[in-house]
Amino acid sequence: MAREKKLKLHGFNNLTKTLSFNIYDICYADSQKHRQDYIEYIDEEYNADRLTAILEDVSNIIGASILNIAHQDYDPQGASVTMLISEEPVISQELSNTEAPGPLPDAVVAHLDKSHITVHTYPESHPDHGISTFRADIDVSTCGRVSPLKALNYLIHSFESDIVILDYRVRGFTRDTRGKKHFIDHNINSIQNFLSRDSRDLYALMDANVYQENIFHTKMMLKEFDIDRYLFGAGSDELTAKEQKRITGLLQHEMSEIFYGRNMSKSR
Repeated sequence: MAREKKLKLHGFNNLTKTLSFNIYDICYADSQKHRQDYIEYIDEEYNADRLTAILEDVSNIIGASILNIAHQDYDPQGASVTMLISEEPVISQELSNTEAPGPLPDAVVAHLDKSHITVHTYPESHPDHGISTFRADIDVSTCGRVSPLKALNYLIHSFESDIVILDYRVRGFTRDTRGKKHFIDHNINSIQNFLSRDSRDLYALMDANVYQENIFHTKMMLKEFDIDRYLFGAGSDELTAKEQKRITGLLQHEMSEIFYGRNMSKSR
């Protein structure tokens, strides 16, 4: 792959690059106890301390320095973290915006100097049909040469995600040494090009990009459906074939509505 020509700027790079995404985990919890157990499991699995650790790794991946962290677990559920980060002094590694996947891992907000990382979590359930969801909203907003896209794969692999909805936008402008404005400082035609191969294999992907506005949007939904992955507090061997079919329909309907962002009529 050819290397991008380095842009010679006049002063600081004033472009703001923001990666925002929603991560959804969906399950079927039949009883009130199972629904409560699911919420408690999510609150423990994605508490403020763990979210803070994830965001600290994100800062390392994108080459930023952490200035300040604020985090909070909420009652009855959910968490947030805020982290301030700074680009300067830039660590010795070569920062890159080229279209290539970033590293993989094995509600939080972070503030950066003119940049920040935030995470908020939203566990949710409804008693009428047994569906429970967990949503994490994550924003990585950076200025200067720091690129949030390199943290994309780490974040996807840090959560059990059935659906991921991604937005990347470059705002503002910076000037080169001749005074010419630049409204983006790197080549990009799709967020998909920054995804690792295993993510592209696991998920069905759909783009809706507005190139002239430097706005890029990608939706991801797991291709394979295994009902045991979505049952909380029970296994498929405890269900009749009719019950399995009904629950599968409920789960797939829920996932389709989230993926397409609209209410859909249920098939009979």
